[in-house]
Amino acid sequence: MKYVAIIRQVPDGESKIKVDGGRVNLEGATLILDQMDEYAVEQIIRLKEAHGGEAVVVAFGPERTEEAMRTALAMGADRGVLITAEGYVDPVTQAGALAKVLAEEAPDVVFTGGQQADWDSQALGAAVAEALGWPSVTWTTAFELEDGHAKATHDVDEGAEVVRVALPAVFTTQQGLNEPRYPTLPGIMKAKKKEIKKIDAAELGVSGSKVEILEQQIMELERKGKIIDGTKEPAAAAAELIKLLHEEAKVL
Repeated sequence: MKYVAIIRQVPDGESKIKVDGGRVNLEGATLILDQMDEYAVEQIIRLKEAHGGEAVVVAFGPERTEEAMRTALAMGADRGVLITAEGYVDPVTQAGALAKVLAEEAPDVVFTGGQQADWDSQALGAAVAEALGWPSVTWTTAFELEDGHAKATHDVDEGAEVVRVALPAVFTTQQGLNEPRYPTLPGIMKAKKKEIKKIDAAELGVSGSKVEILEQQIMELERKGKIIDGTKEPAAAAAELIKLLHEEAKVL
């Protein structure tokens, strides 16, 4: 069997990011394997360990995405395929190119992050499944293989559902699916020798993005810094605090 994890390289949430001329400048930022994709990589490695077969990581992005792929290979994936493209390309266009690679790879199971950290989007997994014409299960928290099918538990608004789906299929991850392992030193050394095949996105028919980014901004949280003097009339101050928490902070 073959298992694939679609991964992305994203800025570390602790990195300081600048905006220059209405565009995010990643110079100096720490770039990492998307943490939601770590669950995908861990899952395909566990499936290989339990059932045999091959664990492959696939990515779409600039050349530097190879760094994130090496992390996935150090965790235990066997090889990688990187579709190279500079600049922003929307999820649907990426999914079309990824689907062509996946159709050639012919995996039984595909995992990817339930939400992409840099886009703050849940589009990629569903778009890949649509491009392939495969079923998809989102926000997966438990997974088992069952003779040509998979049984999966996934989150819904009311709680959780357990579903059985024919393979091949696409699954998106959620916290609780597993606990991703850390790359070991031997794993890091082995990863340097593992194959990463690179394909120019243009070879897969990608000529641009369906969505153009006009401007980017960084969200800034401003503290209101209200101070209530409770030294003279504590009861009145407490009442004012409750009112502010209810009407402005909306936490009560």
